[in-house]
Amino acid sequence: MKKILVILDGASGLPENCFGGRTVLDAAETPNLDFFVKRGKMGYMYPIKERHVPGSGEAIMSILGNDSLLFQRGVIEALGLDIKLKRGDFAVRTNFGTIDNLTSRKIIDRRAGRTLTTKESQALSKDLNNNIKLSCKFEFYPGVQHRGVLVLRGGFSDNISNIDPEYSKSGGSKFVFSKPFDDEDEIAKYTSNVLNDFIVQAFEVLNNHQVNIERRRKGLLPANILFTRGGGIEISNAKKYKSWMSINSYPLEIGIAKISGMNNFAFSYPKLKKIDVYDNLYASLNKSIKFATKILKKQHKNYLGSYIHFKETDVPGHDNKPYEKKNMLEMIDKRFFGFLRKFIRGKDIKVVVTCDHSTPCKLKKHSADPVPVLVYDGKKSDETIKFCEKESKRGNFGKMYGKDFMKKTGLDR
Repeated sequence: MKKILVILDGASGLPENCFGGRTVLDAAETPNLDFFVKRGKMGYMYPIKERHVPGSGEAIMSILGNDSLLFQRGVIEALGLDIKLKRGDFAVRTNFGTIDNLTSRKIIDRRAGRTLTTKESQALSKDLNNNIKLSCKFEFYPGVQHRGVLVLRGGFSDNISNIDPEYSKSGGSKFVFSKPFDDEDEIAKYTSNVLNDFIVQAFEVLNNHQVNIERRRKGLLPANILFTRGGGIEISNAKKYKSWMSINSYPLEIGIAKISGMNNFAFSYPKLKKIDVYDNLYASLNKSIKFATKILKKQHKNYLGSYIHFKETDVPGHDNKPYEKKNMLEMIDKRFFGFLRKFIRGKDIKVVVTCDHSTPCKLKKHSADPVPVLVYDGKKSDETIKFCEKESKRGNFGKMYGKDFMKKTGLDR
């Protein structure tokens, strides 16, 4: 039986007042996805474990049957950007963000208002590489929108803390520089010192950069700091899915496909040319759907399984925009699941749909809440009728954890 795994990034959430106490998944009109629900079975999943708030990278690696602690976000995204790494190189995921100054370290926005264009990001990245001087070789690579990857070349440790406030113990309104987790680990001390030196110099380069002078003139937040998280120094061995294809265009998912031995199909992700990130997100989502349907039509016979991940649904959760998330889900339902409903007709295909984590709009960040799981094989069904959190608790699959997901849903066979 052929298999299709669809992950709706951050689509799960909590009840919203604007929807009369229903979640966004519950409120969204998704007749095509619900077609699969009514003819399939549901359950719910904790991607890592209960009371743990997962990031996307660790959640997906866990869902694919791996020990999520062995894989660091920075290394995965570096691979997704085709960055060559040697053992001991330190790769860390970054966000262009906004702070008041280095004295107060007051955080204004973790993502520079989500308005950093591709051209601006590339200009800032170029000058970071040209003007920062460290005790080691390094490269900074811009990613999609405010995202990037920093690589420190040489013998480093990943036994250090994150600077990104959402992924560090500091939290709060001020960021804290990186520290070694073990004060007696000299390599970790050196790594955190070099990383902090980079951050300080980066602020000096960025704060009065012409790009940010112009952004302030327009009333936009300056991209004057880099927040780091998920630093790693090695590529761990992952469970392989060599008979699978991945249809993804974000660096994280491309990196996961590479680590997992999948053949990835990608398109050039649309550049953010204007400050309205949602115009860009809808254009990207539309392109993602069209590309996924095209590749499924052309390539599904050549692979046992297909992994498709829609990233865009996560962003409205972080921005507290439940109506935008609802619109995106309805767009995916009409254009992708509507296609899939016809595509599988007469074919022996299993469809599994879930989320990598929950991103409740009211929290504006990931949460530890479980996510729905749907398994459709055209043979077995339960009494569930809609792809949402409430119905998932009624499903016959019951509770599961990410490490058991592939086996329990039958995707490993």
